[in-house]
Amino acid sequence: MTAMFTEPEERVALRESVKALAGRYGYEYVARQTREGGKTTEMWADFGKHGFLGVNIPEEYGGGGGGMGDLAAVLEEASAAGAPLLMMVVSPAIVGSIITRCGTDEQKKHWLPKIASGETIAAFGITEPDAGSNSHKITTTASRDGDEWVLNGRKVFISGVDEADVVLIVARTEDAKTGKLKPALFMVPTDAPGFEAQHIPMDFHAPEKQFSLFIDDVRLPLDALIGDEDGGLWQLFAGLNPERIMGAAMTCGTARYALDKAVEYAKTRSVWKDQPIGTHQGIAHPLAKVKIELEQARLLWQKAAALYDAGDDFTAGEYANMAKYAGGEIACNATDVAVQTHGGNGLATEYGLGNALIAARLGRIAPVSREMILNFVAMHSLGLPKSY
Repeated sequence: MTAMFTEPEERVALRESVKALAGRYGYEYVARQTREGGKTTEMWADFGKHGFLGVNIPEEYGGGGGGMGDLAAVLEEASAAGAPLLMMVVSPAIVGSIITRCGTDEQKKHWLPKIASGETIAAFGITEPDAGSNSHKITTTASRDGDEWVLNGRKVFISGVDEADVVLIVARTEDAKTGKLKPALFMVPTDAPGFEAQHIPMDFHAPEKQFSLFIDDVRLPLDALIGDEDGGLWQLFAGLNPERIMGAAMTCGTARYALDKAVEYAKTRSVWKDQPIGTHQGIAHPLAKVKIELEQARLLWQKAAALYDAGDDFTAGEYANMAKYAGGEIACNATDVAVQTHGGNGLATEYGLGNALIAARLGRIAPVSREMILNFVAMHSLGLPKSY
């Protein structure tokens, strides 16, 4: 009899394959690429070659035919090896999911095979300087001009634009009947005239950079619009729930990486009476607490992914938000405990934890802050009055 909370054999095998491949790259590879201003291009191509980037995309479009739980498992294992691929959150998860669920047959045939193989990298642009977490305040607009769309606006904190071939931009179109504005999604090539990306320097270091986007009279063909102009918010959330699930999986992988390093150090470091420091409860108990919290977070993202794959979008959104919250917390807690376990060595470059300590903090902020998640859970899960 199969236990209820075990993953399918196929996913377990997938994890083992990803672990083996990611282990050939690992933290040192990513750190070296970051120091030298490089990218994880070689690892990305290798993952694409082995079919790991498109496991969630239908087989008829060159993918593995699996679900979001499979793609999240791939990212968790890569992160646990010290080599997270941030653009997996964006290209196959957000953009791939939106096109799979909302795109026309022609759009699916054009975009999905290249996204699945990793040949095409798609970024995602929703956040704006004056909107923050409030997507209802998006001011990037799209208007019809004959047989073209014309986009104008600005985006901020958009990941990997320098690596991307195209950015899925969230804009608003004017409804001629009501005069109201409504969201719409457009595939914008990064070399389109009027499209400019400006690098945002950050205090944590990663191969993937952050950018501000300036969109000035960018002209697009009519088929650049993904899905239905009148599709509403559900088309957007077809990608935002996977974003939260993948964010949770990546932060859980970060926590696993930090915990593994801390446990190994606690087993081998000896300074008192020839006993390893892990024999002392002051070291052992914080590590045990991290292990418990980590397994709680992993169960949450696995449940969220199962709900998403089953088509229960609303409940998936509820659990995806909770999983993202739990993942952000455990990544911060695990890296903090790992640094403390190492003492001064925890901030030495050779131990590979200092930058992780800073980078883990991002999990509490993006792609949605933990405060907004608490607002969501308070209102939708507990039925409390809306507070924002």
